[in-house]
Amino acid sequence: MSGKPSLHEIEQAEKQPLWRRLGWLAMIWTASVLALFVVASLMRMFMSAAGLTTH
Repeated sequence: MSGKPSLHEIEQAEKQPLWRRLGWLAMIWTASVLALFVVASLMRMFMSAAGLTTH
């Protein structure tokens, strides 16, 4: 197959409890926010090392 989930797999995923699906959503959102924080902190650190400041 082309890597797409089958209809049976989709139906099984939809049968998961709401709290589990919301938990995954919250976990993915938290991970993305943390990744953005890390990237922004690294950029700020490199800019400060290069002599660029905000004041």
